[in-house]
Formats: sequence, structure tokens, C-alpha cells
Amino acid sequence: MGELRDDPSLRNRVQVFADRTAAGRRLAEMLEDYQGKSLRLFAIPAGGVPVAVELSRALTVPLELVLVRKIQLPWTTEAGFGALDPDGVPLFNQELIRRLGLTPRQIQEQVAQTLANLREREARLRGNRPYPKLKGETTLVVDDGLASGYTLRAALRFLKGRGAGELVVAVPTALDRTVQEILPEVDLLVCPNIRSGLVFAVADAYRHWYDVEEEEVLKLLGSKRPAASRRSGWHKTEGEEG
Repeated sequence: MGELRDDPSLRNRVQVFADRTAAGRRLAEMLEDYQGKSLRLFAIPAGGVPVAVELSRALTVPLELVLVRKIQLPWTTEAGFGALDPDGVPLFNQELIRRLGLTPRQIQEQVAQTLANLREREARLRGNRPYPKLKGETTLVVDDGLASGYTLRAALRFLKGRGAGELVVAVPTALDRTVQEILPEVDLLVCPNIRSGLVFAVADAYRHWYDVEEEEVLKLLGSKRPAASRRSGWHKTEGEEG
């Protein structure tokens, strides 16, 4: 079971962060002990990128993306029944699939549609660059919040497969039962705003919420890459095959 760092004064509160930037700064304060340590930082786009940029600045580490996609239900884009990792390997919410009675054909069609979208985003946001081999490095994964947690789980599984060592997750807000499900899979979970209840929306933690567009992601990455490229060995590691 991993360690949990939260803020009891923020438990079950809403609109506790002005925006994703403010949330990222709060996470950076809670991860001060990682300053100066060797680690790899991955953001889950799109919403996780503005949060992770603040951690990249505070911890002075390069920012990379790990692309995972929710497998949407056939009749709505707002909910999903699992996620695909960067290799296109699905992680299914089997309980939800059974409860909704999704057919094998429906599942196959939604996975194929999600995979096509994932490949397009890999080309646009990462230029199809190979993912680095992590070789036991401490790996920090950032998103703007956790609801069901399936996209994060898919990212964690993928990064473990790339050789991640200590796994740290930093999210500004999360559903309490998802926190408990994620903790056994990581070494540390940092989440200042944990909430319970039958209804949970990541957006409720923010006073200013909007959908982050890919143009903003590319702009934020562009502002970080010159500094990131100065890291010793970064270009070599980033371009490894396998």
C-alpha cells in the first residue's frame, strides 16, 4: 500500500483551486522533498498538462506526455468503460461492462475508434517519438483529477512496463474510493482535495474550469522544451527504441 499525502482541511470541499495552474503550485508545495532528486515527469493530456507544467518548473525536471484515452460508451462521450494505454492495450471496467450489457461488437467498435483517436493524438502531441526506457527511475505522473481512475491506471501499467521504479501520482482532486483503489499500485499518491459521495466531478474542485485544447498543450510544451533539452542525457534517453 502506497503512502497518501492529502490536505484534511480541503476534504469534501469544492472550488478549492482557482485553476489548474494554482492546483499545480499546491502539488509542488506538497512535493518539495522531491526537489533536486532525479525523476521523470509525465502528464496525462490534455487537462494534466497545465498542472504538470508547474511541477516541472518547481522541481526543475523536463515534462513528457503519456497518452492514454478513455474508451467511451457508444451512446455518450461523457463516460467510458475503460482506457487504452499508448500501446493500444485496453484496460476494461469489467463490472460496468456487465452492468450495461455491452456486446463484444460494441466493445470492439469503441476500442477501434479510441485507438484511431489515440494514434492521431500521438502524432500531433508527441510526433510519434518513442517512449523512453525508464530503467528504474522515479516516475511522477500528473493529471488534473481522478474520477474512475482508469486512464491513470492504464498510464501506470504502461510506465511500469517501460521500467519505472518508484511511482508517484500527483492529482489536485480525486474521489475517495478511487484513491483507495490506486494506492496499492503506487508508492506515493499526492492529492490535496479528496471528496466522497455518489456524484463526483473533477471540475467541481476548480473555480475556473475549461476544456484544455491541444493548441494550449503544444504551447505549454513548447515553453518547456528548451529548458528540458538542457538536461544531461535527455535527448539520448528520449530517442531510445524499444
